[in-house]
Amino acid sequence: MPENTKKDIRSLSEEQLIALFADIGEPKFRAKQVHQWLWQKAVASFEQMTNLPKLLREKLEAQFEIREIEVVDEQISQDGTIKFGFRVFDGEFIEGVLIPKDDRMTACISSQVGCSLTCKFCATARLDRKRNLDFFEIFDQVVIIDRKARQHYGKPLSNIVYMGMGEPLLNYANVKRSIEHITSADGLGMSPKRITLSTVGISKMIKKMADDDLRINLAVSLHAPTNAKRGQIMPINDSNDIEGVVDALEYWHQKTGNRVTHEYVMLSHFNETEEDAKALAAICQRVPSKVNLIEYNPIDGGSYERTSGNRAMNFKRELEKHGVIANIRRSRGKDIDAACGQLANKKGG
Repeated sequence: MPENTKKDIRSLSEEQLIALFADIGEPKFRAKQVHQWLWQKAVASFEQMTNLPKLLREKLEAQFEIREIEVVDEQISQDGTIKFGFRVFDGEFIEGVLIPKDDRMTACISSQVGCSLTCKFCATARLDRKRNLDFFEIFDQVVIIDRKARQHYGKPLSNIVYMGMGEPLLNYANVKRSIEHITSADGLGMSPKRITLSTVGISKMIKKMADDDLRINLAVSLHAPTNAKRGQIMPINDSNDIEGVVDALEYWHQKTGNRVTHEYVMLSHFNETEEDAKALAAICQRVPSKVNLIEYNPIDGGSYERTSGNRAMNFKRELEKHGVIANIRRSRGKDIDAACGQLANKKGG
């Protein structure tokens, strides 16, 4: 991190802004004005805060900064998916994706620089976790991808998924604050029902989300229906095994009433048997849920391959025999490494 950088003014709450303006002899309403510029209009400089006196803007400029993230790479897939490379203030890179489909414009956003979870099938897992993203860096991704959606497709964002680089529940405080600003009437005003958080299943944090009454959607990266298999591809299963995760999901459903989505990447000759489908169905029967069967996108030098279309369909039918709602999700943006499991910036630092 650069030395002697100013503080990002967005790290201050509205109450802290009020206290700041009181300290410098400015009226309370100035805090409200600045808060609106930062979170409703998402400006990138104090100069853009045109209803503030010039002298006040200069005071703020001298003491604070607005660390807007920068788009340094933009790739458009044949299917219309757009992958973005962002540079954050300390020079690190993160990635985000815009997924246009029918009337939906979905932003896939990152919560960490890199990832610490080392899932065997995921490209991001090959990157070390450098740091957590601040909540305003997460917020900025949404703002930028929304602008790009309007620019390229003439439509605003309709949905947000925390499915990019990093594990959201290992950066919970910042993820939660970003959601608050995205959904607040004083922020972007999006409905929490349009937001999905995807996690590998950090049991205690799933329960924390339920206690905090985050009314968003929850997706769990299950990817195997037994501890023996899941542990082979997801080391986090050693500390958060399936039983603990399902227990947390039952708690989540009891507190929120929301159905859970299980994400299940289909790996050839690994997790696609009839027995696997029956074991997965048994998990789904414990808590109201649906399953997204995800087409795998092999990563360079990886050990796993994509399940055939026929085997994926047979797996889906077996789940449905046991009353489980299942959808096969075709990955998008494969030609630009924007599909599930492929986010890993190749530019380096």
